[in-house]
Amino acid sequence: MEVLMGSYIIRRLLMMIPIIFGILLITFLIKALIPTDAVTALFSGTVTEDKAAEAIAQIRAKYDLDKPWYQQFVIYVGNVLQGDLGESIRTRQPVMDEIGYRYVNTLILTAAALFIAILVGLVTGIISAYYKDTWLDVTSMSVGMMGISMPAFFFGFVLIFIFSVQLRWLPVIGRGNFESLILPAVTLGFIEAAALSRITRSSMLDVLSREYIRAARAKGLSETFILFKHALPNALLSILTIIGLQIGNLLGGAFIIEVIFGWHGIGELAVKAIQWRDFTITQAVILISAGTYVLINLVVDVLYTWVDPRVRYD
Repeated sequence: MEVLMGSYIIRRLLMMIPIIFGILLITFLIKALIPTDAVTALFSGTVTEDKAAEAIAQIRAKYDLDKPWYQQFVIYVGNVLQGDLGESIRTRQPVMDEIGYRYVNTLILTAAALFIAILVGLVTGIISAYYKDTWLDVTSMSVGMMGISMPAFFFGFVLIFIFSVQLRWLPVIGRGNFESLILPAVTLGFIEAAALSRITRSSMLDVLSREYIRAARAKGLSETFILFKHALPNALLSILTIIGLQIGNLLGGAFIIEVIFGWHGIGELAVKAIQWRDFTITQAVILISAGTYVLINLVVDVLYTWVDPRVRYD
């Protein structure tokens, strides 16, 4: 069994190689899409034209921007493999220092939102499936449909108006403490909980209609035991799939929410980097975000084999 698990993980890791290469290539090509790079913007209108040209040439040489694109790409990949994401052109600080705690903040926000999404989504989905076609089911699915249809940033503004402006319970701008985490986490979590609730309901209804569930009820087993011992484990494969996708949605949605709530994460940094035309920070943020998503998908794939051992045989 351990051999099969190890073989499955190795195959998944090998499949990640072309994906990682594609991510590196795309992040490298990002700077080609920026009409005016940060080097030119730094000296625009600040010094004479001759001095600006000389300074720009020096900085381009320092960052290897004067080399052909394929040489730049080789240098870029080599630096990334060594853990060097470069130096910010605007602040002249290592990109890792610029990202550092911001990446941790984004992970904290994403984890808190995911916890809310899983808790609310699973509970409402299971209740809706068990009490199918009752007022509980109709109410839950109606709220879920509204959540799916509502943009996260709009829901965020609604929460700010209610809990920050009217009730004055929670701060609007992030301060790095638990209170400032609540609103952005709830904003992201409840939106994703709506989709998870519908998937959970659908999966549970499919499982609850199976013959072995009827057999378990015929044996006199309690409904709680049937739900959590037989039904939920067999519905988890579909639920895990949507959770894996939702983590990507949460990482992407966190970029906008961080700006709205002033949460100091990599999303907020990415917006600033784009305004600064600092392509080294932009590259690093996209590379780290994409790499995190790929790693999470690997973890979800491994969890598949734990939930359903047939996956490792396939």
